[in-house]
This record gives sequence, C-alpha cells and structure tokens, in this order.
Amino acid sequence: MSTDLTTDIVAGPGGVMTDEVGVVTGDLTLHTEVAGDAATVRVQYKEADEWYTVTGGKAKLKDPADAAAVHQVAVGILNRPEG
Repeated sequence: MSTDLTTDIVAGPGGVMTDEVGVVTGDLTLHTEVAGDAATVRVQYKEADEWYTVTGGKAKLKDPADAAAVHQVAVGILNRPEG
C-alpha cells in the first residue's frame, strides 16, 4: 500500500505559501509523500513539472499510515474553491 497521496485542489484567497516561490494560487495539485518517519506536503500548478514544499508542510509520523490524516488536514485547510 502506497502512503503517497495526491488530490487536486483550488487555492482560496491568499493562495498557498511555499518555501521555494512564496504564494501559489489557482488550480493546484497537493501531494503528501512519506520518507521514513516524515511526511512532506508539496503543491504544484496542475499538470506542471515543478513541485513546491508547502510552508509548514512537514510532519514527523509515528506510523506511515498517519500520512492519510496529514493529507486530509492539508486538503481541508488549503482547498477553498468557494473562496
């Protein structure tokens, strides 16, 4: 079972802050990946090649299965199609 998760989102007003390029807005893809005991949430413009780390989007996990909860929280916070 893969612990990497991907969801398309629409950033609301103010967008999503990233470590590399600052704020990204619009139609985005959110991806949570697990490496060892850490989860990292990244975002990209839909169908782009570049991924950016969401500021504050790193978490230490007790169990890799916990990445699903981290991903759902990130989607819940960042997906704001209604504004």
